[in-house]
Amino acid sequence: MSFTLYTPPEMSAQLADRVRQDRLARGWTQAGLAARSGIPIATYRLFEQTGQISLERLIAISSALSRSAEWSTLFKPRAAQSLDDIDPPRPTRKRGRRSTPSTSR
Repeated sequence: MSFTLYTPPEMSAQLADRVRQDRLARGWTQAGLAARSGIPIATYRLFEQTGQISLERLIAISSALSRSAEWSTLFKPRAAQSLDDIDPPRPTRKRGRRSTPSTSR
């Protein structure tokens, strides 16, 4: 299993690129998608260039692209994938147990 970590600006740019690819696949212009979304064209252009947009406007864009159903899975609770997820291991002791003093003779 490999993990790729992205910074928030990188993730925003990737998201904007995916939206642009979806828009182009439909043959829509930036102005057309902005109008369908109800947002200013300048705001939409800035989004494609920088990835920066408000959440409310991003939801409007996803709705115009008929992709709003995908939001319902964004922070959905995860199902347990292993027994450790259900019953996590208890923390290990950092110190040993106290021993009782032995009687010496």
